[in-house]
Amino acid sequence: GNLPSSVSTPQVRTFNVNSLPVIQVAVTANEDQATLAADLQKEVVPVLSSINGVAQVNVTGVRDQVVTITLDLAKMQADKISLTTLQGALQANNVTLPAGQVTNNGQTFTISVGNTFNSLSDLQNLVVGERSNCPQASTSTSTSTSRSTATPVAAACKVAPTPVKLGDVATVAQTLAPSTSLTRTNGQPSLGVSITQTNSGNTVSISQAVNQDISAMQNQLGHGAKITVVSDQAPTISSAVSGLVDEGLIGAGFAILVILLFLFSIRSTLVTAISIPLSIIIALIALWAGGLSLNLFTLGGLTIAIGRVVDDSIVVLENIYRHLSYGEEKRVAIPAAVREVAGAVTASTLTTVVVFLPIAFTGGLVGQVFGPFSITVTVALLASLFVALTIIPVLASWFLKAPKIKVGARQAQDPREKRTMLERGYVPLVRWVTGHKAISLIVAFVLFAGSLSLIPRLGTNFFNSSQQNTYSISQTLPVGTSMDVTSKDAQQVENVLRSMPQIQHYQVTIGSSGGFGSLRGASGNSNVATFSIATDPNADQIAFQDELQNHLNALTGAGTLQFSGSSSGFNSSSIAVNVQAQDQATLAQATQQVTNAVSTVSNVSNVSNNLVGASPLINVQVDPAKAALHGLTATQVGQLLREVYTGTTVTIANFNGQQENVNLQLGTPATTVTDMENILLPAPTGYVKLSDVATVTQTLGPTQITHIGGQRTATVSATATSNNVGGVTKAIQTQLNALHLPSGVTVTMGGVSQMQSQAFGSLGLALLVAILLVYLVMVAAFRSILQPLILLVSIPFAATGSLLLMLITRTQLGVPSLIGLLMLVGIVVTNAIVLLDLIRQYRERGMDAYTAVIEGGRRRLRPILMTAVATILALMPMALGLSKDSVFIAAPLAITVIGGLASSTVLTLLLVPTLYVLVEGGRDRKNPANGNTKPVEDQEASKEEVVQGA
Repeated sequence: GNLPSSVSTPQVRTFNVNSLPVIQVAVTANEDQATLAADLQKEVVPVLSSINGVAQVNVTGVRDQVVTITLDLAKMQADKISLTTLQGALQANNVTLPAGQVTNNGQTFTISVGNTFNSLSDLQNLVVGERSNCPQASTSTSTSTSRSTATPVAAACKVAPTPVKLGDVATVAQTLAPSTSLTRTNGQPSLGVSITQTNSGNTVSISQAVNQDISAMQNQLGHGAKITVVSDQAPTISSAVSGLVDEGLIGAGFAILVILLFLFSIRSTLVTAISIPLSIIIALIALWAGGLSLNLFTLGGLTIAIGRVVDDSIVVLENIYRHLSYGEEKRVAIPAAVREVAGAVTASTLTTVVVFLPIAFTGGLVGQVFGPFSITVTVALLASLFVALTIIPVLASWFLKAPKIKVGARQAQDPREKRTMLERGYVPLVRWVTGHKAISLIVAFVLFAGSLSLIPRLGTNFFNSSQQNTYSISQTLPVGTSMDVTSKDAQQVENVLRSMPQIQHYQVTIGSSGGFGSLRGASGNSNVATFSIATDPNADQIAFQDELQNHLNALTGAGTLQFSGSSSGFNSSSIAVNVQAQDQATLAQATQQVTNAVSTVSNVSNVSNNLVGASPLINVQVDPAKAALHGLTATQVGQLLREVYTGTTVTIANFNGQQENVNLQLGTPATTVTDMENILLPAPTGYVKLSDVATVTQTLGPTQITHIGGQRTATVSATATSNNVGGVTKAIQTQLNALHLPSGVTVTMGGVSQMQSQAFGSLGLALLVAILLVYLVMVAAFRSILQPLILLVSIPFAATGSLLLMLITRTQLGVPSLIGLLMLVGIVVTNAIVLLDLIRQYRERGMDAYTAVIEGGRRRLRPILMTAVATILALMPMALGLSKDSVFIAAPLAITVIGGLASSTVLTLLLVPTLYVLVEGGRDRKNPANGNTKPVEDQEASKEEVVQGA
């Protein structure tokens, strides 16, 4: 239905990442802010708007010039001029109307009729009524006839009335609109300029253009103007991009070095190394074709993929290298080698790709952040598969040299392989674990159980801390505190900030500027001051936070101060507890209980709630009966009082080419209850005092009421001072469970705790779906239901290495870590597929299970170790944070994958063969036709013939 006319229009706020300002600047000058605002609109806004990619430029903190007409109701009453007549005169005499056209000498003229207000004198001289100059007609009453007889003086009056001008009954003045906010930058009054970008805009390019123009714009403004950058997204993005590129190049260098050390061939190394840039270039082309930009998350995906894109090429080239070392011709060796591993390489890549598919359907922040990341990794891996199966064989045929001695090359190479240090260590070990299956499996499961016991010792959070250097302080004074008083108390905090050398600049805003703050739902209360702080990026941020917190704690009479550490929205440490109740009294009681409980928890600071206390209130209680006697209703009385204290815009004047609102105000606002009672209100019966129709009292009343889901809600907020946000949340929940709250009260965790819980739930489900998808891919690859289960059993054991390395490096279990575990589902089975595929080929050629796993492990040992070590070393720069500007998701993800890959490599080479012999060996004993059951020693001669065709 329709809302009452007295209700303000509801505001619906939507959020888009492009709504965030790319860059915000503060402008100060040695001139009044009205002039500075006009200069900004004239000199600065056009320059900034012309920058490629800029969507909007907003100047905030401006108090517009307005024309205020303050009516003298006593004079209006004396001259019998009604409010309706005066408003009508203002509106009817400030119009321009088309009256048609006239043609003269072949030229057509448009006729325009009307009048506009171009100066204060135009308004002051506007005729709004007339004053009679005739004597008042007197009446006399005859006692005999009881009739009234008018004197002939009034009837015979011929004097013309005197026009009553607006200036006679009102004060007309040009003023500044009432202030809704106050902003200071580095202690100086300032105006703000915020710049947003288009969907296709480049943040870094826009920032560079703005910073380049700052000096010229300051000179253009003159009057000692200074433009200070308050916030800028570009430096963080540029540093992160630079860090990712550096880490990617270092990682690629490590991967190439691994190939060289294993193959001892520069030619082979160069051929394999080409797969890295080729895969990345193909991925970039695909991303461009798909409309994805190169941002922190797509670039992070490419960096993570660098260690993995070389895996397929390593397996293919290593097999080609092996076949050529057997003395085979290139034209025979290369196709045979590629065919031998093509199925395994394809299946192993697809298993890694499909684990990212569930993320595409994950909602919330996780899906938004890691959707582009997952797409990038997927495209890069598919590109690496294409390169490995098509380009690497071609390059191998061009650059690799076949051995000069071909006769007996295979027979000579086989003993050499067995004499390598790797095989001398591995073959006896794999024979022992497959020969002692029970002991091997018991040890594996003990290690797995031990790793699970590490989980309670791991801290959990949403996202790990980033390296941002921006902070905020919220200063809250008692409700009802005026803006002037809040401004004075805010100077205490400004003095602290001014004294700290680590701070580059700071800005304080009191109230709401109506700009970006209102988009975020800023309260705009006159009793709240919000500080934005930027520090030197090279400063010790932890020490700075401690020092600033100590300074703030030492302040007295500064209200409630809440200091928030660096927060990008992803690494927020803010915790919220939502309290809901049916009535305000119960809500207040329960909220206080919850606030007290949260305050007792360790590693928690800045505990507060948003249950705003009662503020001073002047209540005007309209008496409907008395108001009706004067032709008024309660709504009309309220609207008239609004015009007294707020005014209403009746028309627009045009002064020197600038449009200004003309506001009509009913008298000078009263400041006391007594003065309010004497306010004159225009009514159909004439002017009446407010006290004639209403009772005015001073009391206390609520300033805001919050509803969530239709329930009255208050939020208790706190800041976790520990990285283990999950542990802090658990401690808070324990305290809340011990409370005896009033009946009907519900308490739920919100803020980052809620987001973390939702993200963990979504990723847990994605993990299960990924395992199912990986199993389906392996079933298709092996055409078996049982053999893929052997690989699935090994997946949980990969967590052993991840959990252990996370505990050693004190890495929190957060969303990036879970994404790493998700990746491991595909990575763990990648090498296992390559191994199991060769074992399957040997089995198809007549080998028994035991011999097949020994020979398969021996021949796949080198490529498995090469791919694992190459991937680990490629991720090492990110894990170590060699670039201080690394993306905040990189280190925990890399640490998780490195730990899991290390343990999964051992599992692939030892546990998978053990499980395979356990399953397939039993089938051999039941059905000897499934494989040769002779001892290994007796099979050496026949094995060479089998391998000869591999």
